[in-house]
Amino acid sequence: MECLGCRIANGIEPNLNIIFENELITCVLDIAPFNEGHTLILPKKHYLDVDEIDQETAYSIMDASQMLSTILKHVYKPDGIRVSQDGGKFNDLTHYHMHLIPRYEGDGFTWGEPLHPDGAEKRLPQTKEKIIRVLNQLFN
Repeated sequence: MECLGCRIANGIEPNLNIIFENELITCVLDIAPFNEGHTLILPKKHYLDVDEIDQETAYSIMDASQMLSTILKHVYKPDGIRVSQDGGKFNDLTHYHMHLIPRYEGDGFTWGEPLHPDGAEKRLPQTKEKIIRVLNQLFN
């Protein structure tokens, strides 16, 4: 597979911090998080833009975003959750993906270079454990 997004979504890329997956989607921690808990939701089938996604996969992406937003609020107590997606030439993975980013008042967040707050990128395994523990408590 040449597409990085396809390799991530299908578990081929090494050192992934997968926090949830089903037959249609994979949810992983971003390797360069803007804030701790920054998550990507990717369909396993290749799509570039949101308007290409079949209805079943689109519902699965939205269901996962609702579930993970609940978990991120529970774990990190953010002031809000940013949900975003870039398409076309702005899609850096050349594969559809949705970002879920915990936000805090005054966090200085702008879409540019990652903030790397307090070394969040170095705590990805611990972040994964926290989120999966709450996922299992709330949804299993």
